[in-house]
Amino acid sequence: MSPNEQTPAAPRSLAEALRGRDDTSLARLLRARPDLLNPVPNDLGQLATRAGTRASVVRALDRLDRFTQQVAQALAVAPEPATYEALAALLPGPDTADALAPAVTVLREQALIWGGDDQLRLVRTARELLVPTPQHPSPTGLGPTVAEATSGMSPGRVQEIVAAAGLPSTHDPVSALAALTALFTDPERMSALLDGAPAEAIDVLNRLVWGPPYGQVTARPAAHLRWLLDRALLVPTTPGTVVLPREAALHLRGGRAHRALEPLPPEVTARTEHRPQVVDATAAAQAYTALDTVEELLKDWDEGGPAVLRAGGLSMRDLKRTAAALDTDELTAAFWVELAYAAGLLASDGEADERYAATPAYDEWLERPPVERWTRLATAWLAATRTSGLVGGRDGKDRTLSALGPHLDRSAAPEVRRHVLGLLASLPEGAEPGPESVTARLTWERPSPATLDLRTRLARWTLAEAELLGFTGRGALSAHGRALLSVHTAAPDASAESAEAVARAEKLLAPLLPDPLDHVLLQADLTAVAPGPLERPLGEALAVLADVESKGGATVYRFTPGSVRRALDAGRTASDLHAFLAAHSRTPVPQPLAYLIDDVARRHGHLRIGAASAYVRCDDDAVLGEILADKRAAGLRLRRLAPTVLAAQADPGTLLEGLRAMGFAPAAETAEGDVLITRAHAHRTPPRTAPEPVPDGPPLPDGTLLGAAIRAIRAGDTAATAPRKQAPATNGELPRTSPADTLATVQAAVLTGDTLWIGYVNAEGSASQRVIAPIRVEGGFVTAYDHTADEVRTYPLHRVTGVAELEPDGG
Repeated sequence: MSPNEQTPAAPRSLAEALRGRDDTSLARLLRARPDLLNPVPNDLGQLATRAGTRASVVRALDRLDRFTQQVAQALAVAPEPATYEALAALLPGPDTADALAPAVTVLREQALIWGGDDQLRLVRTARELLVPTPQHPSPTGLGPTVAEATSGMSPGRVQEIVAAAGLPSTHDPVSALAALTALFTDPERMSALLDGAPAEAIDVLNRLVWGPPYGQVTARPAAHLRWLLDRALLVPTTPGTVVLPREAALHLRGGRAHRALEPLPPEVTARTEHRPQVVDATAAAQAYTALDTVEELLKDWDEGGPAVLRAGGLSMRDLKRTAAALDTDELTAAFWVELAYAAGLLASDGEADERYAATPAYDEWLERPPVERWTRLATAWLAATRTSGLVGGRDGKDRTLSALGPHLDRSAAPEVRRHVLGLLASLPEGAEPGPESVTARLTWERPSPATLDLRTRLARWTLAEAELLGFTGRGALSAHGRALLSVHTAAPDASAESAEAVARAEKLLAPLLPDPLDHVLLQADLTAVAPGPLERPLGEALAVLADVESKGGATVYRFTPGSVRRALDAGRTASDLHAFLAAHSRTPVPQPLAYLIDDVARRHGHLRIGAASAYVRCDDDAVLGEILADKRAAGLRLRRLAPTVLAAQADPGTLLEGLRAMGFAPAAETAEGDVLITRAHAHRTPPRTAPEPVPDGPPLPDGTLLGAAIRAIRAGDTAATAPRKQAPATNGELPRTSPADTLATVQAAVLTGDTLWIGYVNAEGSASQRVIAPIRVEGGFVTAYDHTADEVRTYPLHRVTGVAELEPDGG
């Protein structure tokens, strides 16, 4: 017997098997299949029923690894019940002996099989799902048994087959099929039968033996096919279709249920080895780039981002515009947009003309140290179910999936991300895995066809996104990524360990991030070079005064008349700009840059524009005459009101832009005649919470919930199975007694200290059964210790449907 051998008293049902388990074993079952706890079953019988429902069994089978699925498939084609030795014979191989016992243990713990090793039984629903049928072929490639395949044959035809096989005739089809099955399962007799087969017949069997087991024949089959048909080695199923019976196929296979067994998971191999210090430095540099990219994205949307589509999400045109602003492709831009949204830094503003904008949490995020900002992004990515890789694809109704739109949640995404990174963590530090070996491992661990394609794509996206985010460097897991990964591999109730993991990741990352600089290098070609990240006040001021020309290890800013004018519009003076550059440049301010600032400042505000609809005023009437004479001003519809004033029918903003396009440097003014200082208005949404991940089924129960649920199930099972004194024939339903009998029985139990089984209906109309030890009865209420709830409770007697006394050892 294997190590899985159980007690000699074999259970007669799954419910009995569950009653034989201890609390630790039940806890493993409920952790592996948390859907069984929603809601908490009343007793172990209800738990067993729920464990056999189709939806729950399908979910459990889909979560098995390839070899454990192969074991379940082999049980589905084995005679029921099967012994452990018979199952092992179906799964021969050098590595399966060691892998079989753990696989059977997993199936038993997850309540997919029950019974001892001498009577292994698949749960009925699992057998129905895995047994071979024409509509749902088995991965084993086997067909129906000979008894199933010949079930529709006439008794006469069955007797003909028995005679052709060299067996004595019988009095009924049942015994005839039993004799035929005995022949097909006897290796020596079966070999002797096949030794007399035509060579062409053996070729036919060899083509069908590994599946699919179905073939086509004509109305007048050839002699070698007729030989097979006459001996039930091929059995007609539908006109023109025949099937190879399961017993015959197993004999030809040498008793193997599968052509190829995979008892061991594929190894994740390293493609390249890097020094860990190089990996960590590369990942840290990319982590800082990630922070800069998210900040640049939200700064670009600071005054209100793109409009929200009517169906939700970002239009492809706006996504392309965002990608151009970030100097990347659309799919990568979608990743950054979705990451900011998952971290709660970005949302829709909810206005009538709904637009995307930064949230108030973004301003708080900006004030945090870089390591804290990165861990917020990284933990949000690990937990997010939104999947940016789907952007641009099609949903089930052939609609384009848009960034920030609906239908991007995939509940499997967090689990796949954690698992892929966990595989990277299993390699030596600095090892970059081969993507093919990662996907092969994932395929082995979750081979279900329903989710295989999505999980493979999620794995590829995880590797790419981890590199973008700075979780990995050069394809290998970084030290800070390895530390942060433990946040999401901890138990659900291990919040303290999660906080320690975040702190550990921040401590590892902090020394690797570059310190922000307080200076730039001014050059004579009207550019400034920032050799690294700048302090935020310096970076924000420089972004107003100059335009970013290129990024990389160093950022190049270019000064233009337009950028200088932008700084003057923001309220800075020429002397302010000269002082700012002198204070923050490690090189002298070049003369061309000083001349540019002075020249733009001298012309800035020479023309004044206000609201009339709009007007232009200037002390130099020659300048106004030059404007009127310019053909490009025709669209502004200007006319002279006074020697120094022009009126326009365009609004002030249009007039301002029009004159600037003509080469002038006008300034807007207030109603009092002062220069209007223009500053960017930071548009923010109302307070928003980050989107909740869509769970992949019920959440995993924590230890407290699990313990309480097991106690409740045990107590309910006691109530359901406790023996009763003279219990009425309730067929397992709640007891029924009259109000007078109920009161008398409860009062007697108070005096004697007996334990009662009661039926109770609560205020919501939900019926349950409980085991109680009454303490007192008064005012129409009974106060009792409730064994089901494990506490003292008070129940209205009018809601007690009936009582039954328990045997002395049943309480």
